[in-house]
Amino acid sequence: MIKHRQVHRRGRRSQMTVSYTDPVISMDLLRTVLQPSFNEDIRAVFRKYMKFFEKAASNVKENVGGDVQPDQLIRDTCRNCLEHAKQLFPDAEKMAPKATVDPTVKVNIIQIVMQFIEILISYRKGRPPGAAVQYDRTSQAKPKVSEPIRREGPKWDPSRLTENSTFVLGSRANKALGMGGTRGRIYIKHAELFKYAADAQDKHWLSERQHMRATGGKMAYLLIEEDILDLARSEDYKDCPELKLDELKPFLVPLWMVEKMQKAMEAQKTENELVM
Repeated sequence: MIKHRQVHRRGRRSQMTVSYTDPVISMDLLRTVLQPSFNEDIRAVFRKYMKFFEKAASNVKENVGGDVQPDQLIRDTCRNCLEHAKQLFPDAEKMAPKATVDPTVKVNIIQIVMQFIEILISYRKGRPPGAAVQYDRTSQAKPKVSEPIRREGPKWDPSRLTENSTFVLGSRANKALGMGGTRGRIYIKHAELFKYAADAQDKHWLSERQHMRATGGKMAYLLIEEDILDLARSEDYKDCPELKLDELKPFLVPLWMVEKMQKAMEAQKTENELVM
């Protein structure tokens, strides 16, 4: 058991210091122990519905053409399902006085279809959201086949992450590259980038040092500053008038967080991706 208690220590000059065990960190330790069991249960749920996802992704591929990657669509939709599941556990301060959460809530098939539509629009690079696109099945032009996302090479070597590595918030990187109007667009447009999802312990450390605001249950991603600077120097961004690199606000993180990032990078590499 983890006890939350006040600790008093008296020094040689009778100076007293007080420290507390952080309840957020304590609960996250418990989550860490239970996480493998949670993952197995969640994986079983996704296997149950995988046939629907595969069928829908296949239909999208057939109707839209070669720019669509069914495997990536399925992975993104699974992540969206997990993101929407957070609504079952809303922040206390955001709940209405009489608001209740129905534990029998199930994913509506309409929501799944809408998620596919949103993801599909995001994959149509160079086209504004909501723009109508006509697909000519009689066209003789051969559809462009996009390359699958590869998470490998020097940028995906965990040893590149050290105590001297600098990181930036994903939201700041999004704004620095001129995508501030569309939240999370950088993760879709540059899915090959390594991004680290901060856990409760990480977010507590970051907010204490004012690198970010306390977000409660919201997701917070960290990106490697070097990767963002490489993008800024590329042909796609170097002449962009909306480039604002001063928005990055890079920072260092402690070794224990670097080690967690190294494990996350290893797990996300192409050869280690989870196959449903």
